[in-house]
Amino acid sequence: MAVPEISPAATTTDRTDPEHRYVLTLGCPDRTGIVARISGFLAEIGGWITEAGYHSDAETGWFFTRQTVRAGSVAMSVDEMRARFADEVAAELGPGTEWRLTDSGTPKSVVLLVSKETHCLVDLLGRAHRGELPADVSAVIGNHRDLEDLVTRFDVPFHHVPFAPDNKDAAFEELGRVVDGYSPDAVVLARFMQILPPQLCDAWRGRAINIHHSFLPSFIGARPYHQAFARGVKLIGATCHYVTADLDAGPIVEQDVIRVDHSDTVADMVRQGRDIETLVLSRGLRWHLEDRVLVHGRKTVVFS
Repeated sequence: MAVPEISPAATTTDRTDPEHRYVLTLGCPDRTGIVARISGFLAEIGGWITEAGYHSDAETGWFFTRQTVRAGSVAMSVDEMRARFADEVAAELGPGTEWRLTDSGTPKSVVLLVSKETHCLVDLLGRAHRGELPADVSAVIGNHRDLEDLVTRFDVPFHHVPFAPDNKDAAFEELGRVVDGYSPDAVVLARFMQILPPQLCDAWRGRAINIHHSFLPSFIGARPYHQAFARGVKLIGATCHYVTADLDAGPIVEQDVIRVDHSDTVADMVRQGRDIETLVLSRGLRWHLEDRVLVHGRKTVVFS
């Protein structure tokens, strides 16, 4: 199947837009003076700070920050700002410093991976259609064709990559080719019922996002809600996390729970589980796209 050529994302040139932001995220070994140095740099270039978050992790000795400035307050392009920050601040903070400077005027893209379940897919397509996600859904890729008609109603390209038991390696190779053709900022496993191989986990590290019920590790395998119902659980939850080669064990972005009781049937629990999955996945994806999530080892710092 042909993958359309994706032209480089256009960058907003009107920096006078009050909603146009430059977003700085940084993690480095903690010490005194970091906040003063960063805020001093932003003041020197005229940066009007609209949001600032800080976290000092005593256990790891690591410092984290996320700051946004009005693009129109800075008399330089984002590329010039990156170069100056690298030379004047990041170099001074020393080895181990990890940072990013992104431009909210550069459109972001998302690719969704699906199987047959509709709830996460419909929720994300609807949010994107209403302008509630800071990104466009560039494509949906399914290992079945069941959801193709639904996707095309939103005027989003659908790609079918079949997964037969004897061709999974070839299927994953094709999946990687199609996804990478869109150069997405996020690859969302919206109830995609295939386990990504290590090579794709590595290629999409920090971009691949998954959602699953939070019964794990208690209720493993098929029909988890039936297992939970049989045990009389009182809480149903969902976990949004980055994908790693360790199944369902990547850095957690967001979690939430709702209560159930003895009057709820299995069908009630499944319905409520779907509700919480859609909410948790949409929150986690939004925070990722807004550069609010900093990964450090197996954990995240989320400036929500």
